Amino acid sequence: MLEAKNDRFWDVVDRGAEVRKVAGGFGFTEGPVNSRRGFLLFSDIPNNRIHRWEKGKLSVFRENSNKANGLTFDHQGRLLTCEGGGRVTRTEKNGAITVLASDGLQGPNDLVYAIDGSIYFTDLPRGKVYQITRRGQVRVVAEDCSGPNGVALGPNQQTLYVADSRQKKIRTYEIAADGSLEKGRDFAEARGDGLKTDEKGNVWVASEGGIWVFDAAGVHLGVIRTPEGPSNLNWGDGFRGLYITARTSLYHVSTKAAGTRTF
Repeated sequence: MLEAKNDRFWDVVDRGAEVRKVAGGFGFTEGPVNSRRGFLLFSDIPNNRIHRWEKGKLSVFRENSNKANGLTFDHQGRLLTCEGGGRVTRTEKNGAITVLASDGLQGPNDLVYAIDGSIYFTDLPRGKVYQITRRGQVRVVAEDCSGPNGVALGPNQQTLYVADSRQKKIRTYEIAADGSLEKGRDFAEARGDGLKTDEKGNVWVASEGGIWVFDAAGVHLGVIRTPEGPSNLNWGDGFRGLYITARTSLYHVSTKAAGTRTF
């Protein structure tokens, strides 16, 4: 299930690593995120739920999730959610839902929390990348992707990666001092969905047939093949393993690389 395009692929994943199915029987899984408290959350979009996976047990974290898609946490451990129903929300510690953005949104897809307290998220139908500043202002920061999908920060928090699934490219932007994006350019060719980075600056992309791994310069290192087409991924197990959402199932694979921490 491992396909090396470059010998340096074995620097980030062991030759004997196996993709292991953790749970199955879902409609379409998305948005895996691992809490520092040791549990994993992920979305089941058609069934309108967010599930919780902890110590081998599955439970429902939230019903009627408004087509929840991408998930992440903020620095206080509160869940941030891109809801395909047209808004971005935060789940408070008491379970209350706070709407962070909704005006003019059509299908918020994926999001990432930045060290300055702001949030970057994509709206694929609108073809725009947004920022919610730490003061709560919602603004468009990129409009040059026709199908912005997955979004991730580089390990230095000075670079933002966006998967343009319609153009089959991964775009990269420099983050200016005020949080705006500049100097957008093509980073690699891939029909990406969700994506993440590791501490070495490698970019891991849920793409055709598996997880495609690129180095910091955009060189394709290899592919972790998955039994089902992957939609997204996130780090768990001390940020040295990947949880992968793929169609009807949740998978896991151990890695040598340590994932970028954003919350």
